[in-house]
Amino acid sequence: MTISFKGAHFPKDVILHAVFFYLRYGVSYRDLEEIMAERGVDLDHATLNRWVSRYAGLIAEAARYRKRPADRSWRMDETYVKVKGEWVYLYRAIDKHGKTLDFTLSERRNKAAATKFFARALEVNGLPRKIVIDKSGANTAGIKANNKMLKSFGCPIPIEMVRRKYLNNIIEQDHRFIKRRIRLMLGFKSFAAASSALAGIELVNMIRKGQFTTGLCPFQQFIQLAG
Repeated sequence: MTISFKGAHFPKDVILHAVFFYLRYGVSYRDLEEIMAERGVDLDHATLNRWVSRYAGLIAEAARYRKRPADRSWRMDETYVKVKGEWVYLYRAIDKHGKTLDFTLSERRNKAAATKFFARALEVNGLPRKIVIDKSGANTAGIKANNKMLKSFGCPIPIEMVRRKYLNNIIEQDHRFIKRRIRLMLGFKSFAAASSALAGIELVNMIRKGQFTTGLCPFQQFIQLAG
């Protein structure tokens, strides 16, 4: 997947530097505007906002297909995010070692949303041996729906579902990095902007976990993933 920077009024490296810095560190757009000005780049916070909204999600989507293989024992949970004053749901899955498998923002927390999320995670990560969830009825129904789909495709062994909350402590702890960064963002103005920014935050967290190329610093990995 090639990400186009055609039409941008700044060089690609400047855009990527600003986007990565915002996603990785606890700065506001106005703080970042000052930081970029100190480096001789004159732009406003609205431009930075547009860059994150436009590019963060695209780079994260490209990176989904380039991370290292994960363990087949998964942990899945969702956490809450506020967009325009309303709560929406960030579905997340990691393996038993804490490596991020997938994530998606949803306006609903129901069977349809869970089914879609599990199908999305399976597409990139392959079949897990088991998925650990809490006692959510929606997530239970989502796994059952995917097992039914897999059976129709000839898969003889269903995904084992384990409903034990204490086994999901690892993903609840993993939520904290994402939530800590979100708290400094002063809220999201639209679902699309929230989805892109959150995908970017998840990506830099995956880079921090060492899920991509070794031997490069985090920013160099980010540039490489952007193509």
